[in-house]
Amino acid sequence: MFDRLNSFLCSVPGSLLQVVFFAFWLWMLIDCLMNQPSSPEKIVWVLVIILLPCLGALLYFFLKKPKRPL
Repeated sequence: MFDRLNSFLCSVPGSLLQVVFFAFWLWMLIDCLMNQPSSPEKIVWVLVIILLPCLGALLYFFLKKPKRPL
């Protein structure tokens, strides 16, 4: 009984983290596609975000994502 409960409790936070990461990755991909001007650099950023999901999304967020006023 406790094995099933332990397995469930361990899998819920991991699944939630995957959903949050996927949402962040999708947000960065859409932001890049919509807000970067068409250029070879845009194609490179899209490829980086797609081929290196975790690292690519974080790099785009910190290095390239345009800062917009609130």
